[in-house]
Amino acid sequence: MTTPFSHRPGPDGHAAPPPGCPAHGLTANGFSGKGLTADGDSCTGPASTRPRRLYGPEAENDPMGLYEKLRAEHGSVAPVLLQGDVPAWLVLGHSDNLHMTRTPSQFSRDSRRWRALHDGTVAPDHPLAPIFTWQPLCVFADGADHERLRGAVTESIARIDHRGVRRYINRYSNRLVNEFCQDGRADLVSRFAEHLPMMVMAQILGMPEEYNERLVQAARDMIKGTETAIESNEYVMAALRRLVARRRDAPEEDFATWLTEHRAGLTDDEVSQHLRLVLIAAYETTANLIANVLRMVLTDPRFRAQLSGGHMTLPEAVEQTLWDEPPFTTIFGRWAVGDTELGGQHIKAGDALVVGIAAANVDPVVRPDLDASMQGNRAHLAFSGGPHECPGQDIGRAIADTGIDALLMRLPDLQLAVEEHELRYSAALMSRQLQELPVTFAPRPPQDITGPPSPSAPVPRPQWQVDSPRPGSVPQSPAASAVPPASAAPPGARQTEEPAASAPPAEPAAVIPDQRSDSAPRRAWQSVTRWWRGY
Repeated sequence: MTTPFSHRPGPDGHAAPPPGCPAHGLTANGFSGKGLTADGDSCTGPASTRPRRLYGPEAENDPMGLYEKLRAEHGSVAPVLLQGDVPAWLVLGHSDNLHMTRTPSQFSRDSRRWRALHDGTVAPDHPLAPIFTWQPLCVFADGADHERLRGAVTESIARIDHRGVRRYINRYSNRLVNEFCQDGRADLVSRFAEHLPMMVMAQILGMPEEYNERLVQAARDMIKGTETAIESNEYVMAALRRLVARRRDAPEEDFATWLTEHRAGLTDDEVSQHLRLVLIAAYETTANLIANVLRMVLTDPRFRAQLSGGHMTLPEAVEQTLWDEPPFTTIFGRWAVGDTELGGQHIKAGDALVVGIAAANVDPVVRPDLDASMQGNRAHLAFSGGPHECPGQDIGRAIADTGIDALLMRLPDLQLAVEEHELRYSAALMSRQLQELPVTFAPRPPQDITGPPSPSAPVPRPQWQVDSPRPGSVPQSPAASAVPPASAAPPGARQTEEPAASAPPAEPAAVIPDQRSDSAPRRAWQSVTRWWRGY
């Protein structure tokens, strides 16, 4: 880790909560972290009160199914076990999550309040250490400290040139598509979704030279709670420390420079830690979002029909995906400032809580019909809520909708190469990731990456597409249509047969009139759209 655990006093000036097992003293549907069987179930108490693991086969194979089991057993707040069978609370209800995230006086982001850190339940080398270890970050601060650090981040984000970012998104999208457009098949997760956000974020931060496959994989690994998470965190931090050192000596117009020069006076450690925060949060959410949107476009007939028919814009498609497949399924964590109650559960001071994003988005109280369209509704918790709501969510949306738009422009005939039920996922505490999205398409030549994405030459029509016959015409028989016309003879070949005298002269091919040309308002709107997209 970059810094050791800190046991300094919390923001209220008092010492961190005294040692004590967070499982002790819980009543109602409480639980105990002691006496677990090999499969993680409590040895005592009815099955409906036993905590379930947020890791392991059940959580990885069907996290949404697990959330619904917990909701049925415990209501809107459920006892769960984190890696190492560490007790915590998972908040499932939409309103309960909003209350928790909007009330830092009751539920703090300062992880030093967690009693499990002091009683030895959680060791410094815990797999989730990169997530919960206290750092000089706005995500671990409340009150005035949070305002100072968060202000530096949000004001620096506000300086980002959105048109310039869209130009980079288009350029990098073209570059990625060029690498596989001639193959006729590709995995859109490993060849597109995983790389585009990192390429763009490295450019925004000011470290395009650091972009490589190792950085991409380290960013994905460090929040999964794996045995290599701490090593991956160190790799990312080393790159960011080099960036901060360069910007102290040679400022440029980039996010790293704006943080180092901000009037809040961030130290080098604070700058590098916030760069990591922005990089990882933006990368992970956007990579998952791109993959999830593409999957829905390719597998949901209503989704693709609406996009093709113009009834749903790509940003609206992105928003629907944020409801149905949020990039982060959960966010860890909040820590109870004092004894309180949430969702009918008695929460003790120092208890850990998990924001249940995916579960809240399907809460029957706010969304009784999961098939209903959510267009125009941004009440989802995909980016959390309250004072710690993601400040860079618009950048993530821009990368997703601009990048997918560029991909579909280049390869409009994308088709899923496997059955939908064959798609595989991997899940961790905070996210559920699509492992592969194999597709096929007609091979196309590369394009100049410096220009805007442009439609490729049309591909042959699918066999199922049928045109209506011209009025008064007689359709040919299949046998007749199979005979090639004389004009189809190769150049220089001599035609040996004359048409029969009784055969009527062939009518000239009917010319299908074009649709009416673009009106001036439409052309003007297209010009505005191109300008907004950065080309």
